[in-house]
Amino acid sequence: MVMSIHIILFYKYVLIESPKTFRAEHLTVCNEIGLKGRILVAKEGINGSVSGTQEQIEQYKSFICSDTRFADIIFKEETGISNPFKKMAVKVKKEIVNFGVDVNLNNTGEHITPKEFLDIYNLHDDVLIVDVRNEYESHVGKFKGATTLHIQTFREFPQKALEILGEKKDKKIVMYCTGGIRCEKASAYLKENGFKDVSQLNGGILTFGKEFPDSVWEGKCFVFDKRMTSSVNKEERPITNCELCDVPCDLYKNCANTNCDKYCIVCISCEQKLGGCCSQTCFKEKCNSLKNFEKKFIHHAHMV
Repeated sequence: MVMSIHIILFYKYVLIESPKTFRAEHLTVCNEIGLKGRILVAKEGINGSVSGTQEQIEQYKSFICSDTRFADIIFKEETGISNPFKKMAVKVKKEIVNFGVDVNLNNTGEHITPKEFLDIYNLHDDVLIVDVRNEYESHVGKFKGATTLHIQTFREFPQKALEILGEKKDKKIVMYCTGGIRCEKASAYLKENGFKDVSQLNGGILTFGKEFPDSVWEGKCFVFDKRMTSSVNKEERPITNCELCDVPCDLYKNCANTNCDKYCIVCISCEQKLGGCCSQTCFKEKCNSLKNFEKKFIHHAHMV
């Protein structure tokens, strides 16, 4: 019997006076429990994803919620058959999500439930649904008809948002991201810049998918671990094609050519033909790099 792996995603904006001390203590507990994952800690709060058995995950949830600062933290939980993380890492950062602009997190957009989001989506023709994620994320899955900002990193949001949405400050705007963390800063930024009616999907795509699969979402949800995508709908239909042969495909990979390393959508057949590369050019470059490495290795062996 295959034991399922439980994966949780979580965040909380709350003051952590000494992130380095918090990081050391947190890492010790995570290792004692036997978890794997990645957690970011900053003065502004915590942002993480960890995986383990159901018992390990419940133990971790009890541990973190025992701290009054995190008693109301919301966990987005999924299951899988293999571990999406190689090790346990807890890192101290300047921000738990890299935005680059200071905003007042006490002035975020109104948090709406998945049900309220669905009602707004279905009933209001004049509402603007805005995806605050990166372009490569929305490429593989998004809410139908959502406005995407074509950003490559979240730090680009402030400029792009004003460029694309700047003339729509009186329009009703509803924002979403994977789990909600980016919407906190994005919605606060819009409100500080004169947008009148800003809301955000509480719990993000992952929470919505648990409650209303096969409704207004299309494709898959990009996630930042080895899985790269997570299912939202029970009936999955790719909205993208293999970048090499154009067959319907939603398998995201990092190009195997380390000089490229870009995210690419490549079917299994093309992945095998090109050794995991995103193009013939990258495949040739990868092969040449391996040949040069082998020559150096053989030369070194003879010298020894």
